[in-house]
Amino acid sequence: MKMGTALLYDDEMTKYKLLWTDEEYLEAVKKTPYMTLEDLMEFTLQYGDVYFHPNIYHCAKLAAGATLQLVDSVMTGKVRNGMALVRPPGHHSMRSAANGFCVFNNVAIAARYAKQKYGIKRVLIVDWDVHHGQGVQYCFEDDPSVLYFSWHRYEHQKFWPHLRDSDYDCVGKEKGAGFNVNVPWNKVGMKNSDYLSVFCHVLLPIAYEFSPDLVLVCAGFDSAIGDPEGKMCASPDVFAHLTHLLMNLAGGKLCAVLEGGYNLTSLHQSVCQTVQTLLGDPAPRPANLDGPCASALESLHCVRSAHRPYWSCLKHAADLLTSDVSTKGIELTAGGQEKQKAEEERSAESEEWSEPLKRAAPPVRTALVLPDGVVCPEGCTRFSSSADPSKVNKLRETFLKDSDDSDALTTLSSLTALVQKMEQNEICNGLALVRDVSMAMMCVVQHAEAAHLDRVLIVCVGDAAVPSQGTDDGTTLLVQFSSEESEGQKRRFHIPLCLKKGCSDVSGFTQAVLGLVLPLGYEYDPSLVLLVRSPGSGLCDGAWQQLTGLLQGLAQGHTLVLMQEGEKECVGPTASSLLGVAAASLGRLGAPLQEDVEALEGLRSRLQADWKLLQTTGPGFSKSLIRI
Repeated sequence: MKMGTALLYDDEMTKYKLLWTDEEYLEAVKKTPYMTLEDLMEFTLQYGDVYFHPNIYHCAKLAAGATLQLVDSVMTGKVRNGMALVRPPGHHSMRSAANGFCVFNNVAIAARYAKQKYGIKRVLIVDWDVHHGQGVQYCFEDDPSVLYFSWHRYEHQKFWPHLRDSDYDCVGKEKGAGFNVNVPWNKVGMKNSDYLSVFCHVLLPIAYEFSPDLVLVCAGFDSAIGDPEGKMCASPDVFAHLTHLLMNLAGGKLCAVLEGGYNLTSLHQSVCQTVQTLLGDPAPRPANLDGPCASALESLHCVRSAHRPYWSCLKHAADLLTSDVSTKGIELTAGGQEKQKAEEERSAESEEWSEPLKRAAPPVRTALVLPDGVVCPEGCTRFSSSADPSKVNKLRETFLKDSDDSDALTTLSSLTALVQKMEQNEICNGLALVRDVSMAMMCVVQHAEAAHLDRVLIVCVGDAAVPSQGTDDGTTLLVQFSSEESEGQKRRFHIPLCLKKGCSDVSGFTQAVLGLVLPLGYEYDPSLVLLVRSPGSGLCDGAWQQLTGLLQGLAQGHTLVLMQEGEKECVGPTASSLLGVAAASLGRLGAPLQEDVEALEGLRSRLQADWKLLQTTGPGFSKSLIRI
């Protein structure tokens, strides 16, 4: 089991041939170490926003080489993921020109290298730097084997690099149409909710349909709070969640490569959050999530509309216009624009943030409550507890009054003890094989209520009887994949997701998880996630593992999985996901059933008044939009 994370930063790695850079440009850069100061200044004037130093060629070779060595380590299985802390950055550099402090395009070269050396078919590049990585876009804009996603400060082309090609409707060319996804931020001050909303409603659905073999991240942290260039308000801990969500793609093969970042405090905090997540430490609980701002919703809507013709996951979305959509609406006066922009920038600059809380991994990662005779998987701890006799008697009176099933009583007692250990952060997550998942669910919910846990998220896959306790006052949020409608659909905290083919349609199930379950979970911010697999759910192991992996980004990783005793063959794959091993790729997903999409869109439309992270368009959206 490959569990390591690589961190590369300084080794001499010059043996690789650059696979993309123009030979004439390369030869010119090679001469820079021998130039005088005057020659360097003159050479620099040929390019945009870049400055040459006598050792820049050496450092640029190290940066490209470190990135390629990281790809080698991940693709050969030496490590499962990693991060290259390199300088100079690369995502602005073009084939024959330096640009934006970038000399060689490290990530673009790495994508070409991985395809050539390892024969991989599809590469996802995620660029969360605050500037548009136009160099990466131009490299792959006609290539359907590379999906490039970038969000960036744009302000209707008024922010550097001032390119029309950075807007949402530049989707790629020829065979690459649809494989270039630009999300323009048209105002400063974007927050965690804006970033997570775009991941849930744009990037992840498209990425799962694309099914990459490798994920490369242009990890620029000038998109974090406090950065003088970005002027955004996303806290460093959001990068833990963005990283976690990407780690479930491509079998976990992820390489992050440092790009921008100019506030040394938020830069080092954001890098640490990213690396700790790559190492498998539980992500912190997200703070103060609500819904995306109006400007972010405008961009989100336009991006989804522009890519509707290319991706099955967007084809039947109910709220998308089919033509003439634009982020440019009714213009404010010039003076009004400048005044508003100045106020927004001052507000972003004055934002303060706390030092991220220490992320202490519990001493036990995964504990299992198993019947005798069931082998505990490697890396897990078998858990049992001799509870207080009074508590045992209470459990018997509540759940087994007419039964003398001592094994079932022991299991329930162990369950409550396991949850208590998770509350105390002595155990991160757990799994239990139980006689009756409905009874076990009720037991855990009652214990959580008695222990005053602030919020419990229950995700139930299948038609098991579910507890209604806590769904009236919001102490429990219940999301159930079921085959039949129920009265519960009218309640804010009891949400049934009904799919025509149940959970056997992987495309529909995945779309529901990404577009509904994750936004609900993030906004609800539980202290415990209870994941239940009821008998006969029809869900394949791959999709189940994906769900298990994705939900561990919530509640500081405190996830308890309940399965019926007959599901013994699923213990190994589930435990593997709880241990942090990425699930295998689901393959390229087809179109979900239109009836399911329509049902899910209707449900989302009804719920979004209460759950703001479900929003994908602003109120009263039309073809004439006020620029905000």
